[in-house]
Amino acid sequence: MAEKADNEQYNEPSQPSPPAQDSYYSPSQRQIHDSSVTFEEYHFYAQRTREEQRLHESPQWQWRTVFSSKKTTDTSEGGRDHNRASDSRVVTDEEWANASRAFRTASWGAVFFLITTDVLGPFAVPYAIGTLGYGPGVGIFTAFGIVSCYSGYLIWRIFMGVDSHEFPARNYGDLAFRAWGKTARHVVNVLQAIGLLLLLGQVTILFGQNISEMSKYRICYIVCPLIFVVAGFFLTQIRTLRSLGWVANFGFWINILAIFISMGATAHNPPNFAIATLGSVGSAIDPTSIKPDANGNYSPVVTWAGLPTSNLIGSINGLLSGVLAYAGLQLFVEFMAEMRRPHDFLKGMFLAQAVIYTVYVVYGTFMYYYQGQYTFNPAYLGVSDYGWQTAGNTLTLLSGLIAAALYGNIGIKVFYNNVLVDIFKAPLISSKGGKIFYAAIVPVWWSIAFVIAAAIPAYVYFVSIISASCLLNLSYTIPPWLALGFDIRKETMGTFQPTVGRTSRGLTGVSRYIRGFFSGGIVRVSLNIWHVLYFMASLALSGLGLYASIEGFIEVFKMPQVNSFTCQSPLNLGT
Repeated sequence: MAEKADNEQYNEPSQPSPPAQDSYYSPSQRQIHDSSVTFEEYHFYAQRTREEQRLHESPQWQWRTVFSSKKTTDTSEGGRDHNRASDSRVVTDEEWANASRAFRTASWGAVFFLITTDVLGPFAVPYAIGTLGYGPGVGIFTAFGIVSCYSGYLIWRIFMGVDSHEFPARNYGDLAFRAWGKTARHVVNVLQAIGLLLLLGQVTILFGQNISEMSKYRICYIVCPLIFVVAGFFLTQIRTLRSLGWVANFGFWINILAIFISMGATAHNPPNFAIATLGSVGSAIDPTSIKPDANGNYSPVVTWAGLPTSNLIGSINGLLSGVLAYAGLQLFVEFMAEMRRPHDFLKGMFLAQAVIYTVYVVYGTFMYYYQGQYTFNPAYLGVSDYGWQTAGNTLTLLSGLIAAALYGNIGIKVFYNNVLVDIFKAPLISSKGGKIFYAAIVPVWWSIAFVIAAAIPAYVYFVSIISASCLLNLSYTIPPWLALGFDIRKETMGTFQPTVGRTSRGLTGVSRYIRGFFSGGIVRVSLNIWHVLYFMASLALSGLGLYASIEGFIEVFKMPQVNSFTCQSPLNLGT
């Protein structure tokens, strides 16, 4: 009887009477982020959309469709108009849903290449394994690989429960908004925008050094990242991920070729001893192990099975390179939002993660075996032969431009749609004015990345700062937090009547969250507790990583040679 009474209270409408039917705004008339839309409404339309999509045949990955002159309608890219209800021509629900359907064209094959382009970054892995040793290093990459798959699964599950043709979820912040509310959306959007901007700065630093080494340091260093930035302007003008799909395919195979070339060159050439002090395993764990003796001879290559040192700072910075290696989950929502069948996303993600993990472990242990304490970050810069350096630099430069285009594309869209459109009422990105505005923002965004790149040549510790402050939280802290909010709302969900737009729900506020946390049976409650522990452990690792990376920065900037906006390449300091 108590349970029955409790259920009756739970199903009791939160309003004394439903609104009149003519006062209900249908989905096509809602604002882009309308707080009056309930979780029940999001979930109702999501379930209806999933049923429709389940009947669709998965699109095939075909080159001829990429180069075809026939284009799909480019709509909904910037979300819906904030004042749709006051437009002179009211958009019907069916027109709005059809626009959303037209936007969803990507296949799971395209998603596979986008994920590998976004996540696959093997050239920091040998350094990470070197700072941790074979056993702990491979163990860390295995653990991060498993939890990154789990985090990706959580993001997919939440997306499937709240995305629909009527209320499409376009970015990471949309999931936060529907799981926890407006403040959570702003936190996630700001963190994602900063993370993508810093990632753009990171690849600009990396490939500025790349170009500098290719030129044998004859080009003034400050010009090298600028060359990369100018090239990135043009690729970032590609606004849709569908159009970037075939470029990502190309980038994936370039990366694989660069991996094999650097492995072959490393096996037949000594390490690049001259730059070892600037970002090698030895510089992080024991600087004396990479310094020449009085006769100019370097110590032989040494590797470790376990932790090579008790230097906690060096090992944590290596671990953070492992975090960066799997980072990229914050882009998964953008990938799913353009899929014809989001059900297939897991197929593309698990296959991509399996390939990424295999490449990481094989490449990381191979390079560390041959280079030991001289293993450099990135690994291909540690090859001593200039010809092989140039081959690796050229290939990674091309794949780096593609990855940078992806970071720039989504980073600018997150900033544009959630700051300029939401706050400053800029035109939608799909409109003519929006396209012009977007094109104008691209050089500004890249210019900021250029300033970051020129000011911080200490690449290894900059990677640690990005990983600890943004990427670790985006990939490991936020997914369980969103899953917790999603499950609590789902367990306390009432009913939604689409004809009048009425949601019936009994509990609200803190009571709803307490009841939701302990509802759903022992398995669901156990998962809720696990998500809290996962969230807290990731947050603690973020704090520890920030401490280690800041300490590393303090040490590296004690060197008078490391200057900002200099003409001398950081890689040329050891010659």
